[in-house]
Amino acid sequence: MSKAKGGTVVVGLGNPLMGDDGLGLAALDRLRRRGGLPSAVELADGGTWGMRLLPLLEDADAAILLDAIDDGRRPGSLIVLERDVVPGRLGHKLSAHQVDLAEIFALMALRGTVPRRLAAIGLQPARIELGAPLSRAVERGLGDVVTATLARLAAWGYQAGPLEPAVVA
Repeated sequence: MSKAKGGTVVVGLGNPLMGDDGLGLAALDRLRRRGGLPSAVELADGGTWGMRLLPLLEDADAAILLDAIDDGRRPGSLIVLERDVVPGRLGHKLSAHQVDLAEIFALMALRGTVPRRLAAIGLQPARIELGAPLSRAVERGLGDVVTATLARLAAWGYQAGPLEPAVVA
């Protein structure tokens, strides 16, 4: 995983083997395939990296986290969290061995390295269970996550270019 070094990073989080928990990586893949992002915006597969995300996030001036966000809403609902509420709302563990984002944010707060601009964008999951694919509600909402991510990047001064043409095999 490379480092943002004062730039902007969009990090896809989650485990694609756990149903809707994989939506952060699915949304990141859609952003990659869409293309047209400025070179100053780094797309990073955070998967279930746990504490190994710390240097990437600490080195970024701005970060967007793409993830399943359980807020008790209707499955597939778009959820956008702003900087001050992100650390407390994204902390969930799928196993006793996984370091969660709440611990990463606690360390960054202690060290004074929380990115200056920070947002989390995701969807309310319908199911998080081993071996399940993305639910229909989350699959339908992936475009909304991409649109919200592009809007946030634009608000931060990063305009996405036109869609890149599809590669013909």
